Amino acid sequence: MQRIALLAAMGVGIGGVASLCAILFVDTVLWLNGATLVSPRARVSLEDRPWLLGAVTVLVPALGGLLTGLVVRYLVVERRSLGPADTIHAVQSSEPLPSVRSGLGATLAAILSLGSGASVGQYGPMVYLGTLIGGLAVRLDLPVRNLRAIAIGCGVAAAISTAFNAPIAGLVFAHEVILRHYAMQAFAPVTVASACGYVLANVVFERPPLFLVSFDGVAHGYEFALFAIEGLLCAGVAILFMRLLLRGATLAARTPWPAPLKPAFAGLVLGLVALWIPDVLGIGRETLRFATIEEAFRLDELMLILVAKLALTVLCLAYGFVGGVFSPSLLIGILFGALFGGLVGELATALGPFAVSHVVVYAICGMMAVASPVIGAPLTTIIIVFELTRHYDLTIAAMVAVVFSNLVAYRVFGRSLFDEQLARRGFDLSAGRDEALLGSLRVSSVMRTDLPTACRGQTVAVVVRRLIEAQASECMLLDGRGVHLGTVRLGSLIDRPVDALVEDYCYDDTLVFDDRTTLSEAMELLRGFIGEAVAVVSSVDGTLLGAAPESAIIEAYLDRVRQLRREENEAP
Repeated sequence: MQRIALLAAMGVGIGGVASLCAILFVDTVLWLNGATLVSPRARVSLEDRPWLLGAVTVLVPALGGLLTGLVVRYLVVERRSLGPADTIHAVQSSEPLPSVRSGLGATLAAILSLGSGASVGQYGPMVYLGTLIGGLAVRLDLPVRNLRAIAIGCGVAAAISTAFNAPIAGLVFAHEVILRHYAMQAFAPVTVASACGYVLANVVFERPPLFLVSFDGVAHGYEFALFAIEGLLCAGVAILFMRLLLRGATLAARTPWPAPLKPAFAGLVLGLVALWIPDVLGIGRETLRFATIEEAFRLDELMLILVAKLALTVLCLAYGFVGGVFSPSLLIGILFGALFGGLVGELATALGPFAVSHVVVYAICGMMAVASPVIGAPLTTIIIVFELTRHYDLTIAAMVAVVFSNLVAYRVFGRSLFDEQLARRGFDLSAGRDEALLGSLRVSSVMRTDLPTACRGQTVAVVVRRLIEAQASECMLLDGRGVHLGTVRLGSLIDRPVDALVEDYCYDDTLVFDDRTTLSEAMELLRGFIGEAVAVVSSVDGTLLGAAPESAIIEAYLDRVRQLRREENEAP
C-alpha cells in the first residue's frame, strides 16, 4: 500500500507541476505573439500603417532568431535544441540527463522562437519541459524502481494532456513513444499524471480546445477507400518532410556562419515570405481552424501555404530555431487534407452522381495521417481525434488514413523522425530497446586491466612463470610501445625450449575489440570464439587497453536484458 500511495503521489506531484508549467509556457508564447504583432488579431491593429506592419513582420523573426541563437550558444551546454528525441534517449539509455541549465536554456530558446513567429512547433518543447520536471523529481531519490523512466513518463503525459485537453492521448503518447511498454508499474502513475494535467487545464483553468468542428458523419461507405488513398498520399508528404528536415540539418551544419546568425538568417527569410503569406508565421493556430471550413481557402491558396509552410519549417528548424515538429506536421497535414478533400469534391461534382462528405473529414484525416509517422505515434493521433472531436465516425475515418500512412512511412523511412535522429547519434532503436541499450554500452566498460601480459623479446620460461603465478592460461603479447601483437597460450609453451622467444609461439588474434566496440557488437563477434578473453585496443594507435573476458561480456548482456524485462513486467 505504501508503494501504491507513493506512485500515486508521484503522479499527482509531477503531473500538477508539469501541467502548470505547460500552461505558463503556452500563455507566455501567446503573450509574446501579441506583443510582437505575430498573431493575426494583433496584426489587425496595424492594417492602416502597412509600412510599420511590414517592418515588424521582417524584423521580429530575425531578431528573435538572433536572441534564440545567443541563448542556445551560451546557456545550452549541448548547443542545440532539446526535444522528444532527447526524452526518448533519457528513458531508453542509462546515460545522464542534460543538465537543468540546458533544459531551462532550451525552454527559454523555444519561447523566444515561438514568440517571434518562427515556423516551429510548441509540443516538442513542452514534451522536454515535462522531461525536465521528471528529471528534477528523480533527484528526490524516491524508493521506486525505474524511477527515471516513470518520472519522465509522468511529466510528458501531463504536458500532452494539458496541451490537447486529451488525457487518454497523453497517457498513450507517454507509453507509445517515450516508455515503449505498458508495464503496470509505470501505467498507474502516468495515468494519474495525465488525468491531473487534464483537470488543471480543462476544469481549473478552462483552457479552450485546439479547435471545434461540426461534422454530420461520413456520407457514403465508398469514401473509406478515399481515406485510405489519402493516407497513402499523406505518407509521401510525411516522408518528404522528414527527409528534408534531416538534409536541412546536414546543410546547416556545413554552413560556415557563427551559430547565432543562422537562426537570424532563417528568421529574415521567414519575415520576407510572411509579407506575402502571413499564414506561415508561428504555429498557425488560426490557419489550422480555417482549413476545416468549407471554401475558407481556394485550392491554389492551400497549395501555396502548404509548400511555404513545409519549406520554412525545414529552414527554421535546420538553422537553429528551437521548437518541435508536431505542430508544423499538423498544419501541413490539415492543409494537404483540405486540398485533397477539395479536389475530391470537384471531381465528384464533375462526375455527377457521386457525393462526398464535408471537407472537414478529409482535413482531419490528412492532419493525423501526416503527423503520426513523423512522431511515430499512430495510436496517440487516433485518440487525439476522438478526444478533440468526440465524434466516432470522424475517428474511424482518421484511423483508416493513419493506418495506411504509417504502413508506407514505416517501410520507406522508419518508425519516426525521432528514432532516425537518435540513430544518427549512435542510438538505434530499430532493432528493439534491448539492442539499442546494448549498442550504447562499450565493451571497454566490462574489460579488465589486471590480466597478465608479455613483451616481445621475453623468454618462454619468464612467461610460463608469470602465467602460473597469475593462475591464467593465456596472456596478451605487446611490443615495446604497448601495441597489441597477439595472444600467447600456456598450452602452446609446454615442452618448448625455456630460452626460446615467446613471440615465436604467439597467435595472431583474428578477434580484437577496440574502444568503440559495443556490447551488442561484441556478442555477435563472439560466435565461435575460443579463449578466455578478447583484447581491447585503442582505435587510435592500437595500444592495449585491457582484455574483456568472455564471461564478463555475457554477464553484462544478460544483466541488461533482465533489467529491461523487469521494467516491462514488474507490478506496482
